[in-house]
Amino acid sequence: MATTLPRATTEAPVRPAIIDCDIHNELDSERDLYPYLPARWLDHLKTYGTRGPSGASYPRFLNRRNDAHPPSGREPGSDPAFTARQLLDEWNVAYGILNPLTGAGSQLNPEFDAALATAVNDWQVAEWLDPEPRLRASIILPFEHADLAVAEIERRAGDRRFVQVQFSGRPREPMGRRKYWPIYAACEAHGLAVMSHAFGSGGGPITGCGWPSYYIEDHVGPAQSMQANLISLVVEGVFERFPGLRVVSAENGFGWVPSLLWRLDSAYALLRDETPHLARRPSEYVREHVWFCTQPIEEPERPRDFLRLVEQVGADRLIFASDYAHWDWDAPDTALPARLPDEVRRKIFYENARDLYRLPDRAG
Repeated sequence: MATTLPRATTEAPVRPAIIDCDIHNELDSERDLYPYLPARWLDHLKTYGTRGPSGASYPRFLNRRNDAHPPSGREPGSDPAFTARQLLDEWNVAYGILNPLTGAGSQLNPEFDAALATAVNDWQVAEWLDPEPRLRASIILPFEHADLAVAEIERRAGDRRFVQVQFSGRPREPMGRRKYWPIYAACEAHGLAVMSHAFGSGGGPITGCGWPSYYIEDHVGPAQSMQANLISLVVEGVFERFPGLRVVSAENGFGWVPSLLWRLDSAYALLRDETPHLARRPSEYVREHVWFCTQPIEEPERPRDFLRLVEQVGADRLIFASDYAHWDWDAPDTALPARLPDEVRRKIFYENARDLYRLPDRAG
């Protein structure tokens, strides 16, 4: 009796479903926002432009992947259909979290900042979320003005495609300060996470000791800011005040997390009488309330050291991020060491983000 052989196929194997927690939907130009601005603020934008705190801008940082220029001629990251093909389809992205970096949320004029944030969110709905069901988004806020920020949260909270609010990595004050508490209260009430994305400037120097000379200093520097923000969130008692709050660190790395928590716990043991409002060690709050995006990964030379790092941070605290379509993006197949155990890989690439953002399961 002849043996029936399986038919040969040229189809590529189906990749495991992943969740990408840092996709940058870009503006081709500020003209993309014109349809979403009221006449008063459209005229303001055309006449006066945008005006944020002093900060650094580097041409290389603004460049995108060389192969991310869509056939439409638009800027990389600004064509939703091309992004869907190049990223979502190619890598089997079940969900992608949009984090637009448009300058909205950091304007010095409060009312204009609020109008610009609303326009960016309307643009996200019309141009990205409505055409592509795999996408979720961050609510852009005038976060330095809590009353205006809460109003925008209330406007968007009913649309569950918005899964978090977006802070700059360097706000004008540390993130634990009471001026931001109304934002956290609204996020807790509506089940929204709070995401702090690297870079930006609240007006002060962008490193802990002043302004840098080189781009490389700024590129490595966001870890400093996120450490300061985490310390502030813990010590100011934010997680005691808002026990349901979830915080996401995006594009700040995570190699520094264990040593920071060791030092925080050590200091708390010596100085705990200064913060009687804290009921637990600082590390316990961070391990319960904070998640860290993988990109950029600080990868040690020895693979076993990376496994130890993951164990120390917590495999359930890490969520995959590609940083598409920036020049230093991480491709899913090369972002993590190959020797990572399958169960850890599933957590990082899919399960942790699914649970964090309370998303319906699409892994099947």
